[in-house]
Amino acid sequence: MDVFLEQIVNGLTIGAFYALIALGYSMVYGVMKLINFAHGDFFALGSYFGYTLLVWGSALISNRFGLWGGMVVALAVAGVCVALVGMLTERVAYRPIYSAGRLPAVVSALGASIFIENAIMAVWGPRYLAYTSDIVPDNVIQLGAVQISALQVVILLLSFSLMGLLYFIVQKTTFGAAIRASALDRDTAALMGININKVILFIFTLGPALGGMTGVMVGMYYRQISFTMGWNYGLKAFTATILGGIGNIPGAMFGGLILGILEMLGAVYVSAAWKDVFVFLALILVLIFRPTGLFGEKIADKV
Repeated sequence: MDVFLEQIVNGLTIGAFYALIALGYSMVYGVMKLINFAHGDFFALGSYFGYTLLVWGSALISNRFGLWGGMVVALAVAGVCVALVGMLTERVAYRPIYSAGRLPAVVSALGASIFIENAIMAVWGPRYLAYTSDIVPDNVIQLGAVQISALQVVILLLSFSLMGLLYFIVQKTTFGAAIRASALDRDTAALMGININKVILFIFTLGPALGGMTGVMVGMYYRQISFTMGWNYGLKAFTATILGGIGNIPGAMFGGLILGILEMLGAVYVSAAWKDVFVFLALILVLIFRPTGLFGEKIADKV
């Protein structure tokens, strides 16, 4: 039972990563009906910004603000920097071809993904970059017979706080109502006076910011990063989006958490080599019996 509880916590930690990245996919698809293939690379870019601040800039960050304070600073700076990259990508790669249909936008998204990935490799190099032991907190919290690292607790608190903040913005604010209206029917929302370009710019700012901050947390959790990690995590997060219901923000959150728990339990009780098999098997079963995902797909009703 102790091992089971520890793996549930580990699964929630990994699932929180998937959920935060999945939110970016879900928001873009909800408003634009577009799979933003570059979103995983925003996440990878954030991990490199965080590494640069915490390892290469440790004299200015960690030594001045401490381990936990340095983590907060790295999260904030990486989130802002990746948000700016997301805004620039929307302006350059997507906005000029909105009127051309979905296929050109998909091709442009793939191009943006390849460009960002290769830019990371050109700037930081193709090799794995590892965190030094003095940068990452190694405190352990003992809950009965269950051991949880303090870093996991902080990651879970930050992740759920960010998810809660995003849910509040979308569900409880005036601008969130504009986002939901745009997701239901973009043309009608525009006729009602909603500035669709501002809505799109917002989701291309917030989504990459969440992805960038997640990249910092993943780098610290696993203590190493690579320029290809955007593809791996992007694929898992996209799977979580489909599992929960594409375009559904609560669905993306719960889909990511479920995916992380399934992956971790499969790795421990069956085989680490087969963990992805069980994840995608669960996805296939969900798509067979509930094609719109566990929480349903958010799309406009055609009448």
